Amino acid sequence: MKFVSTELEGVYTIEIEKFEDERGFFARAWCAKEFEAAGMNPNLVQGNISYCGHRGTLRGMHYQAAPYEEAKCVRCTRGAIYDVCIDLRPESPSFLKWTGVELSAQNHRLIYIPEGFAHGYVTLVDNTEIFYLVSQYYAPEYERGVRWDDKRFSIDWPITDVIISEKDKTWPDFKE
Repeated sequence: MKFVSTELEGVYTIEIEKFEDERGFFARAWCAKEFEAAGMNPNLVQGNISYCGHRGTLRGMHYQAAPYEEAKCVRCTRGAIYDVCIDLRPESPSFLKWTGVELSAQNHRLIYIPEGFAHGYVTLVDNTEIFYLVSQYYAPEYERGVRWDDKRFSIDWPITDVIISEKDKTWPDFKE
């Protein structure tokens, strides 16, 4: 695996290293030892799958509050998404900044998002599936979010005519 740092402290895209032959390829997408050596949380305890039938489905921007903050490792296993995270860590040099990356079944790329970030994505094609590992068990009473279109962040979404849940529409604008 090749860990590529982003402009946000602690956020990495992960490029798989393929071992190819006439059958196809093999690659590791997860290794606790390598994640820990790179300074990432290797204690991912739950795997989640999200399926979206339609292009333009937006989910986010979600996070869990302390003490249930989550690190995430996200991969698109079918279709394509534009994946976004926002740094909500007040002590961070990248506080309130965001980054976005395209994840697709074709590019096999992953993104690692540490604790203290809001996360969301928009599907770029129909019939998209996402698989992600998280470092905490889901704790509904600690679930939080910020608006996907909050002017404070000015996220440059590639699709703006989105399908979004009522819950995600009503997250508040961010307040420090």
